[in-house]
Amino acid sequence: MDLLTFDEEANRANVFNIELLADRLLDAVRWLDQDRTMARFAVGLFGSSTGAAAALMAAARLRSRIGAIVSRGGRPDLAGDAIDQVNAPTLFVIGGNDFGVIELNQDAFARLREPRAIEIVPGASHLFSEPGALEQVTDHAARWFARYLTPMAPGAGSKAG
Repeated sequence: MDLLTFDEEANRANVFNIELLADRLLDAVRWLDQDRTMARFAVGLFGSSTGAAAALMAAARLRSRIGAIVSRGGRPDLAGDAIDQVNAPTLFVIGGNDFGVIELNQDAFARLREPRAIEIVPGASHLFSEPGALEQVTDHAARWFARYLTPMAPGAGSKAG
């Protein structure tokens, strides 16, 4: 889902407004939780670049409601201190040629709780536009989500405020 409206996208600064992006994710999870059937399932968050920082920040706020996170070429540094509050299993998928971002992810990775993992896609750039690169991201993300997303206990619902 797009986290910004069409008008908001026109202002490039909004792409880096991690608080706004995280609030949109919180709203989306709250909307899902209005349906009793959906509220039984753990939520997986997948974010790219600044969207990954928003996913980490939202997961820190939603605590046990988030079952897993996948960051693709993410900027976890933009999540600030929220990284220390994330308790969901988190996978960072980084392009092997995404110099600078690799180091930012490694620094954030050191602050995360287990389970956590880093997958580096050899030869891939920040946007994973190289042939086969996005397919590798998809494979890593699918395996991560399959491993960690399980239904919540009946009546567990969201504890998000």
